[in-house]
Amino acid sequence: MFSNTAMAVFIGLDGFRRGWVAVEIAPRRRTIAFWPDIDALWARPFTRAAIDMPIGLPETGDRACDLAARALLRPHGARVFTGARRGLWAHGSQTLANRVLKARGEPMVSAQLWNLGPKIVEIDAAMTPARQRRVIEAHPELVFWRLNGRQPLPRKKDAEGLGLRRALLLRAGFTALDDWLDRARIGTGAKADDVIDACAMALAARDGRACCPDGPAPRDARGLKMQIWY
Repeated sequence: MFSNTAMAVFIGLDGFRRGWVAVEIAPRRRTIAFWPDIDALWARPFTRAAIDMPIGLPETGDRACDLAARALLRPHGARVFTGARRGLWAHGSQTLANRVLKARGEPMVSAQLWNLGPKIVEIDAAMTPARQRRVIEAHPELVFWRLNGRQPLPRKKDAEGLGLRRALLLRAGFTALDDWLDRARIGTGAKADDVIDACAMALAARDGRACCPDGPAPRDARGLKMQIWY
């Protein structure tokens, strides 16, 4: 998709407790930064950015791209969270949201997805169809699955899984990765897997392809495509 990379800048973003880990692939350099909010993205020039958060939210139901991503990752499909819906976090608590969803006959929200709420809401407020021409949603587990020859990987929280992801990124040219991991540990609040995932997002921005059912990507009520790249 992104064949002209001679002068291009690609950014991968992964959310963490204090903001966003931002990994940049540019001609002759790769860098890492830790941003407090997504506004830092709009303040800089870039060719394409990939974010590990849902872009494009339905009012009800599951997104087809999430289900397609889960199918690719079998037997680890649960690594892709389903159920992100616009307005979900307006209910204020997971308990209240699930009470409302149950009354509507809809699937309830998991604790993992609920805890991503502040980041999902931040991205949803910032995104427009115009911005989406340069900012895509991607999923790090799909990127690592692609880099690993489309073979399943162990959990990223385990030493074996983290080590394999590190090796795949070193092979992909992230020679400063160990220095970045050391830097993240010193006062940023970011974890090793946040840095690893942000690197995967940068590769998705540069090399990605879409994981979606055949045909044009569906759009939400605001005109945002619901599509995952890897």
